Amino acid sequence: MGLGDKIENTKDDVVGKGKEATGKATDDERLEAEGKTDQVKSDLSQAGEKVKDAFKH
Repeated sequence: MGLGDKIENTKDDVVGKGKEATGKATDDERLEAEGKTDQVKSDLSQAGEKVKDAFKH
């Protein structure tokens, strides 16, 4: 996994957590769901990168 990919995935996860927390605090279900979606996308990207790394070694 490249450093740039790790940073991008971490950024997406943090942004997603922020959106989720803001959605909960403001009772905005759409924003909360969007934050959860961002986190899932980040998790899937990280998993994909780990698979690629496994095949490189």
